[in-house]
Amino acid sequence: MRTQPAQFAQPASPYATQQPLDVLVTGPVFFDLVFTGLPSGPVPGTEVWASGMGSAPGGIANLAVAASRLGLSTGLAGAFGDDAYADWLWTVLGKQEGVDLSASRRYRHWHTSVTVSLAMENDRAMISHGHPDPEPASALVSGARYAHAVVAELSAEGEPWWRDLAARGTLIFADVGWDPEGSWDPAWLDLLEGCHAFTPNEVEAMAYTRADSAVEAARALAERVPLAVVTRGADGAVAVDSASGEEVEVDPLQVEALDATGAGDVFGAALITGTINGWDLLRRLRFAVLCSALAVRQFGGSLAAPGWGDIADWWEATVAAARTGDRAARETAARYDFLDDALPGHPLARVRRADATMARLADVSTGEGPAPTVRSSM
Repeated sequence: MRTQPAQFAQPASPYATQQPLDVLVTGPVFFDLVFTGLPSGPVPGTEVWASGMGSAPGGIANLAVAASRLGLSTGLAGAFGDDAYADWLWTVLGKQEGVDLSASRRYRHWHTSVTVSLAMENDRAMISHGHPDPEPASALVSGARYAHAVVAELSAEGEPWWRDLAARGTLIFADVGWDPEGSWDPAWLDLLEGCHAFTPNEVEAMAYTRADSAVEAARALAERVPLAVVTRGADGAVAVDSASGEEVEVDPLQVEALDATGAGDVFGAALITGTINGWDLLRRLRFAVLCSALAVRQFGGSLAAPGWGDIADWWEATVAAARTGDRAARETAARYDFLDDALPGHPLARVRRADATMARLADVSTGEGPAPTVRSSM
């Protein structure tokens, strides 16, 4: 059964009459085009053919889809354009994936940002194009339903809008984007004031803290936030709880990785799920590693995120292998035995994967009417 920690008690707010969300995410939304099965990276003057491809919502939508598939009531406060990509994104997110878009807005004469992701060598390289959102996150969040947890991306532009929410009891899970200039200014970490957790990847964490290892980086970051989590890709993850002093390192699960696009966002969604369920730090981290491992076995970023049905299938196969005497499976089953209690009560329906091209809107439409009228961009 799911339990809610005391800190999630809803304070008085303008949204007290509305059912609160489990999590609200905010940030840029992208249309992702993912290529897999590349024999090598492209170089000038050549053409490389990929054996697979998929289209999917990207950017902050990765985390929104992953959270919704794990059963969290999820809202997205984001900017959408007035083009065909935006029509498709709005339909897939709101009607196929069940993400609450009431705090999102559409803008005229503003096009959807696009990312091409190239899955290679158990990682990915990306090419993106887009423009800053027409309005800051604070303008979108101001009209959102109350949420127990909020995902915010650190940005040097504007005031840290999440601090008012944190003061009212919302847990802020902070992330940070890639620094294309390579300066990795430690002053950015001052923005973490008021945040509950910070979840950078290993490269980002070590660059910002000037640490020599992920563990050292997590310890340094734990001086700024109650929970510091550093993801390490194929090497697992490490976390430090500054309140208790607990340090946890979790090994990766060995899977055949097809596409790492969005794996960090799936990790973050699973971490929030475990937090809302009141799990201890070790279980939260193991669950996050599991969900991201299941995601990289599929291609398509957000639409590779597992649902509870995928988790149940993996658990059943792992337990069956353990009963045959497989030593590795026995050890894995022992680490994840908490799934016996976590799985009951969750719908185990199949989730939709990325298509090679944009799905027809009719394939995901539920007949609930058109998207909201677009408004002029600023």
